[in-house]
Amino acid sequence: MPRRQPNTTAVPAGEGSDRPSRRRRIAFAGPQPEPLAGITISELIERFLAYVRHERGLAANTQAAYRRDLEAFAAWLGGRSPLSVTIQDLGDFLGDLARRGRARASIARQAATLRSFHAFLQLEGVVADNPAERLVLARRDETIPGVLSPQQVDRLLDSPSRFTAAGARDRALLELLYATGCRASEVSALRLDDLHLHEQFCTCHGKGNKERVVPLGGRAQTAIADWLERYRGRFAARGGQADWLLLSTRGNRLSRMRIWEIVHEHAAAAGLAADISPHTLRHSFATHLVAGGVDLRHVQEMLGHASIATTQRYTHVDSGRLRSVHEQFHPRR
Repeated sequence: MPRRQPNTTAVPAGEGSDRPSRRRRIAFAGPQPEPLAGITISELIERFLAYVRHERGLAANTQAAYRRDLEAFAAWLGGRSPLSVTIQDLGDFLGDLARRGRARASIARQAATLRSFHAFLQLEGVVADNPAERLVLARRDETIPGVLSPQQVDRLLDSPSRFTAAGARDRALLELLYATGCRASEVSALRLDDLHLHEQFCTCHGKGNKERVVPLGGRAQTAIADWLERYRGRFAARGGQADWLLLSTRGNRLSRMRIWEIVHEHAAAAGLAADISPHTLRHSFATHLVAGGVDLRHVQEMLGHASIATTQRYTHVDSGRLRSVHEQFHPRR
């Protein structure tokens, strides 16, 4: 189904704003306002990132996303002063992203970044007005991208070799992603102490360092045990990061980006779509649980969603099950 284009029209959003809360002000060096005339957007981005790092304590991945979004905006400005940005400029930038085929969720995130960034600039006295306060986007698309069928999941998880160390590691990784629904960053951060194989669960550290317990299935338990017993020691001997569950061939922690690459590689080997990612397995995990009748609150807890509304989007994909329930229980079936 083709993606709908987001509504990037800027309109007044009322009196609410995204001004960030803070306990103290970050002082700008030198007298004001004279130095501001020549200030670059790169300097402002660094000050904003220092703020979200020290004042708001945001996760490293969130900081990296802010940096990517703001550097993309800076490139679009093409050297123009960030102090003269208008609501028209912001709307044009988001519209340009839509024309270039950016996903609706990505554009919504970019808009949120711009609102936070300009709220920070206003709070610091760099600008008098915050044009991003009037940015209003249509609601984010609630469709679920890239859900695999159970048969496709089987093909993907059977792709790694059963006769090599790297294959055993990759099999453990893929089984873990699908068994838990964890994000790539969460799996990358798993330590040996987080794993409880005999009890078939692991402790995951999600966004905001929130900790949750996620069950492991029998197949994931077997794949992880094989990796630990036969091969992990070889990898660990090559590096100095022996605490992590999943290691690179050099013995270092398996990075989030490498996890994405491994999923891509095995998806291609299994003859599946090129855009399959760790998040595809997360979406498939949730969708298959809902289809199997698992309570939505339990799925929410396993995924680490703060709001049940985020989890509810998985209910619309199971119309077949709803029809069967209706036919079985409705008195006028």
